[in-house]
Amino acid sequence: MQSFLVTGCAGFIGWKVCEKLLQKGHQVIGIDNLNDYYDVRLKEYRLNLLKDYENFTFYQGDIEDISFLREVFKRHAFDAVINEAARAGVRYSIENPFVYMTTNALGTLNLLETCKDYGVKKFVLASTSSLYAGQPMPFKEDLPVNTPISPYAASKKSAEVMAYTYHYLYQIDVAVVRYFTVYGPAGRPDMSIFRFIKWILEGVPLQIFGDGSQSRDFTYIDDIAEGTILALNTVGYEIFNLGNNKPHSLSYVIELIERYTGKKALLEYKEFHKADMKATWADIEKAKRVLGWEPKVSLEEGIKRTVEWTFDNWDWLKHVKL
Repeated sequence: MQSFLVTGCAGFIGWKVCEKLLQKGHQVIGIDNLNDYYDVRLKEYRLNLLKDYENFTFYQGDIEDISFLREVFKRHAFDAVINEAARAGVRYSIENPFVYMTTNALGTLNLLETCKDYGVKKFVLASTSSLYAGQPMPFKEDLPVNTPISPYAASKKSAEVMAYTYHYLYQIDVAVVRYFTVYGPAGRPDMSIFRFIKWILEGVPLQIFGDGSQSRDFTYIDDIAEGTILALNTVGYEIFNLGNNKPHSLSYVIELIERYTGKKALLEYKEFHKADMKATWADIEKAKRVLGWEPKVSLEEGIKRTVEWTFDNWDWLKHVKL
């Protein structure tokens, strides 16, 4: 049994990473500040599932507070840190860029500094496909991602660069995992698939920014969590794309949701947002070769599972604010 610190443990990806580590018999210490960026009921739902495991310990606190982190590190000896704590969302980062830098950049620095001070030699950093804006597809890890087009992407780039610095100076083994449009049960309500399912069930028009032809490399949550855990292997400093490697249009996603909900969607088209990307497509050959990882859940199966989970939890999900 190993001991892992997972930040952002009540978040969508952090929760699933914790769950899979716990199922493998590991000790997991989770940190989350339970902020209200989106409806806290979802975070509480995920956290309550984790609290059913005896080998899970939770601390409510913020990675921006380095004194809090030091107290946690004093109490536990970690084999690795997985940093899933982040302010997410491209559009909201334009409205409030400061919190993105303090959480995503400064928070990562605090964790790296604490790892250095307490001798933790493995660090997994959650990053984003948003860094690839303007690059040729499929996106490969060695592309020069030096022109982020949102404060969110810029803050994640800052975290990646700082992680490399700590690898170089202090020999911390770092794996950066760049996620591609993650979805699934208990997902984020600011993401399109969660919203589309809820809106269709409520009979509310779906708000689509653009004409629906924009495509994403939608990747199922369980696949993402498994790839993140495989990144705990010793790699030196490496960046890995974790994506489905099969882009699909928003229009096709809506067709699938209609199929599995049995309802027809009302559509409301809006102007395409300047900070959004027209398409994403992950080249995952490196993750296959180095980590032995590849996605297993198709978009069709993933949407079906997500719709079924929504039906099963509709008694409280219908009250979740978007």
